[in-house]
Amino acid sequence: MKSSHPESNLQQACVKWFNLQYHSRAEFLFCIPNGGYRSRIEAKIMSGEGVRAGVSDLFLALPSNGCHGLFIEMKSQTGRVSHHQKEFLARQAKAGYQCEVCNSLENFIKIVTEYMKGVKL
Repeated sequence: MKSSHPESNLQQACVKWFNLQYHSRAEFLFCIPNGGYRSRIEAKIMSGEGVRAGVSDLFLALPSNGCHGLFIEMKSQTGRVSHHQKEFLARQAKAGYQCEVCNSLENFIKIVTEYMKGVKL
């Protein structure tokens, strides 16, 4: 049976792995619920609350290897990074954050494991 939410399933698997692997630091990885369908009223409310187009799905709020933190944009195997997402990632990288696009659990594990090697906390 093919999932109708492959990106969500991938993100959940990645967060689960992180929580098991780095349970004492689990609170430092969190999602930014920016996407999804919103009614016009809800979209207006969320815009007023600071929702921004293109913001990445996950943020790891730990400094490592000279970076302030790690933004991760999750994509399914067939997903594509939007124009707004590319712009967001470029601006954050310029501001001193590591920015990555992940399309598999294996890719996520590789990126996060390498990033966490530089964490001093």
